[in-house]
Order: sequence, then structure tokens, then C-alpha cells
Amino acid sequence: MMDDPALLRYSRQIMLPEVDIDGQERLIGSHALIIGAGGLGSPAALYLAAAGVGHITLVDADSVELSNLQRQIAHQQASIGHNKADSAKASMQALNPECRVSTVVEHAQGELLERLVATADVVLDCTDRFSSRYAINAASQKARVPLVSGAAIRFSGQLAVFDPRQPDAPCYACLYPPDGQGDDALSCAESGVMAPLVGVIGCFQAVEAFKLLSGAGKAHQGLSLFEALSGHWRHFNVPRDPACPVCAPAR
Repeated sequence: MMDDPALLRYSRQIMLPEVDIDGQERLIGSHALIIGAGGLGSPAALYLAAAGVGHITLVDADSVELSNLQRQIAHQQASIGHNKADSAKASMQALNPECRVSTVVEHAQGELLERLVATADVVLDCTDRFSSRYAINAASQKARVPLVSGAAIRFSGQLAVFDPRQPDAPCYACLYPPDGQGDDALSCAESGVMAPLVGVIGCFQAVEAFKLLSGAGKAHQGLSLFEALSGHWRHFNVPRDPACPVCAPAR
């Protein structure tokens, strides 16, 4: 049961009939795994902590650099040189000390990645490499844990939700078949990125995770693309690939 300070802290959400006390308590009792504490992971982590997600695990092996501060809002000037997951944890707990934040300061792959995904109620992929995205997708499919995937580069962003609990739901590999994808294609260091764009997409990821955890509304379907220079959103249906090497064998 929430105490009076918690009821006051989350009162604006509890007032929403789609959330109410039951939805807020579901958030407090949930566990979100955020892989990547950079441009996308920063706003996602801060908003989910503020919203009352009870346990958040942050995964990032990198350290904060000066060039990160243009867009990675969970970090500050004093964070330079410190691990990103630990830096973001400090910002999250300063915002909401009731949120339990765990950090993993190494690259999550193999058995470690599978263990982390299996303990979560939702996974947010906030990475910027195809190899990481494919590995996270495979672990999500294996554990049957919903995955909220975001990406941002230059002036373009995208979001998709893949929920293996739903019949005929696609996975990331249905959208982007593994053959021919190179890791350098999504590197902000080489291609650049507009600072507020990662905030838009990271917040979109937080919205979808919030809905999945609280039970409010309906999870996003298909693929949404945002072009910041024009301000246009485009939406595409994403069917499941019956020949997908990742999700088809499990169906």
C-alpha cells in the first residue's frame, strides 16, 4: 500500500482513470531493464523513475564524455569520466529516492543479457548498434518479455514495440533482417544527431513502457518514424515474418 507521501507524489497519475491506484501500484511493483544510458536511455530512465517504476536496472559499460552532454541529459559536467549507468543512477535517485536503481557497468551479452532480460517486466533498447539490438531482441523473444525499441540519428527517429506474448507479433528481426546490417550505420559519433530528437524518442519509449507496466491504454503497434526537420510522423504496419530466424521457430 502506498503511504501519504507516495499518494501525493503520484497524485497526477492516480487521477487518470486509466491508471488509478491499481495502475500506480503495478508500476511500483514492476521492473524495467534499460540497456544504454545515453541519449535515449537518459530521458527514458528519468521519466520512468519519476513515474514510480519500483525497480530499474541500467546497463552501460561506457564512461561519460564531454561530447555526450549535448544530448545525454542524465549526466552533468561533473559526471565526465564516470560510468554512465552510475551517473544516471545518481540523477534518478535525486529525482525519486523511492526508485530502486541497479546498475550493470559492463556490456550485457550472452548469458548475462539473457539473465537480465528474464528478470524484467519490460526491456527498453536504448543502444545504437545493430549487433546489440539483435542480441537484445533474441533475449526478449526467448524470455517472452516485451521490448521497446528506439533509435535516433541526424534528424530522424523511430520507435517500435515488440511483444512476444502477443500472437502473430513481429520482432526486431522481422523489421530489420540480420543479413547485411552493419554496426556503423547507427553511430552518432560518425553521423551526428540533433539533441532534442533523442529526448523525443526516449520519452516515447518511456510512454510505451509506462503503458505496458501499468496496464493503461494499448501498446504501440507497428513502426513510427519521426522527421524532426519537417515535424512529420509516419506510421507503418509491421507484419511478422513467418520465415524469421528469431521468432518463427518459437511460434
